[in-house]
Amino acid sequence: MKQMRKIRLPKLRLDKVKVDLKKGLEQLSAGGFQKIYEQIDQLNIKKGVDQLGIDRFVTQCAILAAGSGAITGLGGITTLLVGVPLDIINLITQQFRVTLAISYHHTGKYALRFEDFFRIVASSFKVDAGMAVSKNMMEQVAEKILLSVGAKTAERLVPVVGAVIGGTTNYLFIKRIATNIIEKHNENKVDISSLN
Repeated sequence: MKQMRKIRLPKLRLDKVKVDLKKGLEQLSAGGFQKIYEQIDQLNIKKGVDQLGIDRFVTQCAILAAGSGAITGLGGITTLLVGVPLDIINLITQQFRVTLAISYHHTGKYALRFEDFFRIVASSFKVDAGMAVSKNMMEQVAEKILLSVGAKTAERLVPVVGAVIGGTTNYLFIKRIATNIIEKHNENKVDISSLN
């Protein structure tokens, strides 16, 4: 009778994960958000909303976010380690696209300055969106994004099941962000109609 080999998973060092997470937060708040924002074609978002309507555009962004979440969880720990940074960048990109789309839908203006745009993003996470965009505000937003993604990371370690969990988590994240932005607009807590 053959004896089965034990499968050994790589040991995750929590202290290294914490250091990497802190570095990621610093990079996002020190210009990472703005770099992602600058890569987004705001005119294409306007065209997408005009062609699809706001609901279908938001759903399209949620599906794109779900795709990277599913791929990240598909192969268990192997794809998770490589895919999480790419998944987070895609998730932020889709969140930004949704924010710009909703802003355009409500105001008719598709081009926003980064500072005005980021105040809307901050308010969607219930972060104090004061007069000036600060590094502290960006750090709080980065932390909330990473916490929402990281909450389901352990479940993504199981191949195939992790794909379903990753995709579903990202899809619901984008839908929730859209709902929060629309609610804030309707409550007039963030008057996006007055932004440039």
